[in-house]
Amino acid sequence: METRPPVVGWKVKANDRAYHQLPEFKKKIFLCIKKSRYSGNAIKTYKYNALTFLPLNLYEQFKRVANIYFLVLLILQSIPEITTLPWYTTLIPLVIVLGITAIKDLVDDLVGLQLVQYSVQFQDSKWRNIQVGDVVRLKKNDFIPADILLLSSSNPNSLCYVETAELDGETNLKFKMGLRVTDERLQEEQELAEFNGKNHRCEPNNRLDKFTGTMQWAGERYPLELDNMLLRGCKVRNTDVCHGLVIFAGADTKIMRNGGKTRFKRTKIDELMNYMVYTIFVLLILVAAGLAIGHTYWYQDIGSRAWYLYDGKHQDAGYRGFLSFWGYIIVLNTMVPISLYVSVEVIRLGQSKFINWDLQMYYHEKDTPAKARTTTLNEQLGQIQYIFSDKTGTLTQNIMQFKKCTINKTPNYPVDWSWNRLADKKFDFVDHLLVANIKSKKDKDALEFFKLLSLCHTVMVESNDGELVYQAASPDEGALVTAARNFGFVFLSRTQDTITISEMGREATYEMLALLDFNSDRKRMSIVLKFPDGRIRLYCKGADTVIYERLSPNTRHKDATQRALDTLRTLCLCYKDISASEYESWSRKHKDAQLTMVDRDAALDRVYEEIETNLMLIGATAIEDKLQDGVPETIAKLAKADIRIWVLTGDKKETAENIGYSCSLLTDDMQVHYGEDVKLELECFCSEKLRIRQADRRNSAPQTIRARKKKPAEPFFPGSGKNALIITGGWLIDFVDMACECEAVICCRVTPKQKANVVSLVKKYKKAVTLSIGDGANDVNMIKTADIGVGISGQEGMQAVMSSDFAFAQFRYLQRLLLVHGRWSYIRMCKFLRYFFFKNFAFTLVHFWYSFFNGYSAQTVYEDWFITLYNLAYSSLPVLLVGLLDQDVNDRLSLKFPKLYLPGQQETMFNYKNFFISLFHGIFVSLIIFFIPYGAFLQTMGQDGEAPSDLQSFAVVTASSLIFTVNLQISLDTSYWTFVNCFAVLGSIAIYFGIMFDIHSAGIHVIFPSIFTFTGAAPNALRQPYLWLTIILTVGMSLLPVICIQFLYKTIWPSVGDKVRPTTSTFSLVESFSAL
Repeated sequence: METRPPVVGWKVKANDRAYHQLPEFKKKIFLCIKKSRYSGNAIKTYKYNALTFLPLNLYEQFKRVANIYFLVLLILQSIPEITTLPWYTTLIPLVIVLGITAIKDLVDDLVGLQLVQYSVQFQDSKWRNIQVGDVVRLKKNDFIPADILLLSSSNPNSLCYVETAELDGETNLKFKMGLRVTDERLQEEQELAEFNGKNHRCEPNNRLDKFTGTMQWAGERYPLELDNMLLRGCKVRNTDVCHGLVIFAGADTKIMRNGGKTRFKRTKIDELMNYMVYTIFVLLILVAAGLAIGHTYWYQDIGSRAWYLYDGKHQDAGYRGFLSFWGYIIVLNTMVPISLYVSVEVIRLGQSKFINWDLQMYYHEKDTPAKARTTTLNEQLGQIQYIFSDKTGTLTQNIMQFKKCTINKTPNYPVDWSWNRLADKKFDFVDHLLVANIKSKKDKDALEFFKLLSLCHTVMVESNDGELVYQAASPDEGALVTAARNFGFVFLSRTQDTITISEMGREATYEMLALLDFNSDRKRMSIVLKFPDGRIRLYCKGADTVIYERLSPNTRHKDATQRALDTLRTLCLCYKDISASEYESWSRKHKDAQLTMVDRDAALDRVYEEIETNLMLIGATAIEDKLQDGVPETIAKLAKADIRIWVLTGDKKETAENIGYSCSLLTDDMQVHYGEDVKLELECFCSEKLRIRQADRRNSAPQTIRARKKKPAEPFFPGSGKNALIITGGWLIDFVDMACECEAVICCRVTPKQKANVVSLVKKYKKAVTLSIGDGANDVNMIKTADIGVGISGQEGMQAVMSSDFAFAQFRYLQRLLLVHGRWSYIRMCKFLRYFFFKNFAFTLVHFWYSFFNGYSAQTVYEDWFITLYNLAYSSLPVLLVGLLDQDVNDRLSLKFPKLYLPGQQETMFNYKNFFISLFHGIFVSLIIFFIPYGAFLQTMGQDGEAPSDLQSFAVVTASSLIFTVNLQISLDTSYWTFVNCFAVLGSIAIYFGIMFDIHSAGIHVIFPSIFTFTGAAPNALRQPYLWLTIILTVGMSLLPVICIQFLYKTIWPSVGDKVRPTTSTFSLVESFSAL
């Protein structure tokens, strides 16, 4: 988010294009060349066009080190003195990899291409022709072409309804409102044409939730805010015609300012994979250098003295060794896997599609499927150690019900509403006494209580077939206004300056003098009203923590009110009578603050604080928010998978603790510690230990922290029992070490910023993989900060979903996302990488063993086309399918046995140990593949009496042995067999033999004699039974140790998966009988 301070300098004058071309509005772009600081409305949402696609895409792809490496290899292969491989062995794989990536990028870019749309004005015009300062007319269902100041509309009070789905993903309608002065004076076309107002505002920024400006017109200044703005990308709804002034156009609009790059998240496997590729680079250089030194000494001792090796070049041994080094860099280049990154992208794309297609994560009630919004984090879902969850709307349904209230100490509990024709028939309440008091009109406090609820809000009302329909910004507000409606105080309508309600059947209109908005810092909202009898009164509702600080000393029943509603979501209601002189004085300050251009929010807060004092408490409301289905079971299952769950909520401690027990986050066998008690205890008994640990944590460098992880610190909570911590947000920063020792943590009274700070602390000091899940705009920072962000499409709009990596409709789907898709993705990716490195080592290091017999001269064992096609056609498909489809156990067992999730958290399936095992496995197989055929070819006689001991026949035998070995090896590693896997393994072998016989045929040699030189080698070699026995022996010797090791591990040291797998058939049988 942009953090630069606002600059007052953006001036817009209506109906005057020449004004915006004045020299003072020019900016320098290069040397003395200047252009207007106001952007035109023409934008492009595509990256490439027909001319720039090829150069731009290649430029972006060659930012990858691996692609640059292979380009350098291609250049080296064009130098005859260095290379022993033809250019196409590198060019063809490189072109295919670049081509696949380019096609993917092109498809993505075509999806982002937008067509030019039209906007109806006084003169029809294309979007691109609109400029800052133009007055435009929009009609129903038009898209808004720029950021526009609403001047007037066909609706009363210049209301305009907009759909913001393209902007923030929310489908519910929002209302915007023009200023009263423009509503009254700018309705006719002539009036709009003569409008010459001048607007001052901050520079363009990306804050969708904020707009600050003023309008100067006819000698008066008027404050402008976000409610007056129609933002580009929104759609006009339920409004026939509206007029507006273009403030920001094109690249200056808020939607375009938000189109920048988001923070790129990378998985642990990504980081590890990159380090391993660097390790392979180092190994390649070391091996090439060693063989080059060998060639130097060999040429000195043998090569220079053998007359039959004389090549006519007068080069000394050192120079020949230098050339040999580069030759081996080319020959051994396949140690660095060119297709690795493309294969990983394909696997991740497939895993994302499986998440999108999972019907068990589809929410039928809202027709909402699960959605993987990124394709780069799937395997990280199998390594989660900490989950940070919002409460309202995430664990609960966020469907609020008015359950209790307390009015002047007397608690009332959640009747026949036939006496109230405007009541909401769905409203449920069971206290007949309260209803009787309201109907009798004797309890003045109760009447004032519900009057406040009907007046102090920002709800809009519509009439649908004679039925009142409330549009509320939050479920809480909707529930409170509905409660007031049922108790006889019915909100009927509002204008810019008035609110009309029905008070027990009598209609009354109140003049709204000021509205003091709610935000997450204030935690309250107030409204200043002028009653029909002339009295001025402030109504306020807010969280108890902020209201109690502002109560008058004369307020009664403070303690009793707080105790009456301990465990539900509460709001305190209060009022203050204001004299006319006091209001006039405050109103001047309020208007000045509204017109402030620099730090307007802070100025308004200071003015609000002045009037929100000495409040008189009326009572409090309590709202119940029920748990979503399946939440307790999901939390219990995730806890068994050794995932720590923290709930971060703005609710008070008692409410949060009650929800903690309801959702099984807190259990009876846990010892619950409270923040204030722990703080006192630590300060009294072990303050020195705490001080030292806090100082170490704050002052230690990351290297020191990593070193300290090897030596565990003394635990805060002795014993082996389970611990839980309930603490307020401000304290948790000091007690993060202690909190991480607990099985469950509930953090109360946290702000959105504190939520993100908590996640950041755990990531920084515990080096843990974190997941944040939430449903509202206040969870966005937390979602973006975590390694994995999950958004729930609930009642609070789509802001969380739009900022998330994965999204679905219900919290219970989280267990399937992690324990099934996450675990499978992690296992598949680990298997893929281990095997991918192995098959490349086994393939490449055969050249290493061959170098001892060819004078370290960088000659190759295999035929050139085999080297070209090995990774592309002969060994790629089986491992790709394992990365997409393999599963050690099915989804039901994955959920039934959460302990299966532990290997991902412990990173046991892919690490440097596994990498070096793959390396040594590849070395062993390459040794077998080279030396067994070598021994067989030493003294060989064919059936025809000829010795098939030529290099070409040897190359055919080693290549065939390798293809059989690597394809059977992936078969041994496959846990879940399908027809597709079987076809891929057998098909890869068949493709190898089909292509080999074709390129070894005489016909293709006649057409391309210099390229296809192994004429007849395959038919000649493979008709010898002796060589087939050699291939069988080589493959058997390569696979036998693997089979023995796998047998020993599964019988003597079985993993959790090995123990669970035999129960698969039994579990399926039991389920079948249960279904019957």
